[in-house]
Amino acid sequence: MNGQIGETLHQIVIVGGGAGGLELAVRLGKRLGKKRKARITLVDASRTHLWKPLLHQVAAGTLDSHADEREYFALARSKHFDFRLGRMQGLSREKKEIYLAPTIDEEGNELLPQQAIHYDQLVIALGSQTNDFGTKGAKENCIMLDSLQAAERFHHKLINCCLRAQSQSQNAGEGRFTVTIIGGGATGVELAAELHMTTKILSSYGLVNFHPEKELKIVIVDASPRLLQMLPERLSDAVAKELRSIAIEIHTNEKVVEVSKEGVAMASGKFIPSGIVVWAAGIKAPDFLKNLDGLETNRLNQLVVQSNLQTTLDPAIFAIGDCCACPQGEGLPNVPPRAQSAHQQASCLADSLCRSLVGKSLKDFVYKDHGSLVSLGNYSTVGSLMGAIASGSVFIEGTLAKWMYWSLHKHHQVAVNGWFHTWLSTWAETIDRVRNPRIKLH
Repeated sequence: MNGQIGETLHQIVIVGGGAGGLELAVRLGKRLGKKRKARITLVDASRTHLWKPLLHQVAAGTLDSHADEREYFALARSKHFDFRLGRMQGLSREKKEIYLAPTIDEEGNELLPQQAIHYDQLVIALGSQTNDFGTKGAKENCIMLDSLQAAERFHHKLINCCLRAQSQSQNAGEGRFTVTIIGGGATGVELAAELHMTTKILSSYGLVNFHPEKELKIVIVDASPRLLQMLPERLSDAVAKELRSIAIEIHTNEKVVEVSKEGVAMASGKFIPSGIVVWAAGIKAPDFLKNLDGLETNRLNQLVVQSNLQTTLDPAIFAIGDCCACPQGEGLPNVPPRAQSAHQQASCLADSLCRSLVGKSLKDFVYKDHGSLVSLGNYSTVGSLMGAIASGSVFIEGTLAKWMYWSLHKHHQVAVNGWFHTWLSTWAETIDRVRNPRIKLH
């Protein structure tokens, strides 16, 4: 396969600008786009990129999303790829085209018409969305913490709740506003800790009638026997102990059967009156993938791929990240939906696509589990590092774990922005922490 056919550049289209898709676009832009060996096009429905593991901090207000967002148009210009704004709604494998829905502005007017984009090779990196498992009332009464817009909507509701509490003085236990988080995985646990820290800081900003322990109650509900099922039991227990020490209520082995405007009902008969309910349990790929021109998908709408990341029914289409079901080998589960998986797949596929342009075979993807880290805000960080010593794992807590959690984000920034820009932005973040309030108040 040649990089150019006549005067037409080979077209590689990437749909989805999350951790995997954006890193792939940057890598291919540097290796192919800059040298005019291929035309790289990134498609996303948003104009900006935010690293998804930061959403719980945006929701709690401990991170101003505007400080960490990157403009796709600006990145495209500096990293030698094209950016097209739009949401994918269809595919023609016969014509080798993807179709983007019309883009509508804030006033309801059509900003961009329906678009068709030709590809020679297509990479789908659409990530995932929250899976409510069909629970009654979940869609109508929960905030699904899977997008920047949802995180900001949660934050506005939280701040408004605190301001209302400021206008009246109450006795302990009276009229407490309850935030119920459904899901005891990393997102739910991290959000709970960040929320507690946020409300403590808020009470020091002149809200004399607002007392976190009196006005706000934080509850985590999970159907599993314990929090953080992906971590070893010892670390899971350490996290639960830390959360209980800051008065966060935990209900495990509790299946949610209905979410209403009044609160959360569980199969055991328990009911938790709630002002805000956040659903952070389970993921699935976007629904439209299950009917995408006959491509094979699983029950979570993920595109089934081979070990080289090609979809099973079309060698011109690839998938990476949370939206793909990638095998690890016989008897092993699929590659887990984590940011580190998307990062590794982007690196592998960048090599493969460059190889394919000169007629070489694609590389097989081999997942390397580097472990898991969970941050509890200023309180603690715990995790496990896989393969750190020989073939075993190392459990870490405290300052070292906090530093490693911070470095994960920096690693992504380096992959997208390069070392120098990341160094500059890190200094800017340090200055902003001194200049600005510790939490976003609007």
